[in-house]
Amino acid sequence: MRKPDVMVRFYDNAEDSALKFAVIIAKHRGKWVFCKHKQRETWELPGGHREFGESIDITARRELYEETGALEFTIQPLFVYSVTAPDKFDGREVFGMVFFADIEVFEPELHSEIERIIITDELPALWTYPDIQPYLLEEYRSRKV
Repeated sequence: MRKPDVMVRFYDNAEDSALKFAVIIAKHRGKWVFCKHKQRETWELPGGHREFGESIDITARRELYEETGALEFTIQPLFVYSVTAPDKFDGREVFGMVFFADIEVFEPELHSEIERIIITDELPALWTYPDIQPYLLEEYRSRKV
């Protein structure tokens, strides 16, 4: 359940310069792909911060590779999300783009802060960002036709 002071909203688009994060809903052979950071015991969707000079599309591709080892994949933007939380970004609304990726081939080893990935039919019980990422998946499912 989401904390009452965390608000997640969804939009069809936003100014590119406003997009600070890319989150990728990824699948491999019809199963979900989640990653686990080396310093955490929880699971998350691949994604991360946009770096200076990157387009949000390049951010998504880079983060997908870094966090899953995806070498061959198709990826597309889905929708914009925002998060407003009193303890993050001075309580300001921050925006990100949600992408969908279908991964065909993975690199044999991960080379980032990610310890491992899982490929599963089930959603994780323990989320790194429980106030955000399950709601991104819920929105994805509601928009999928």
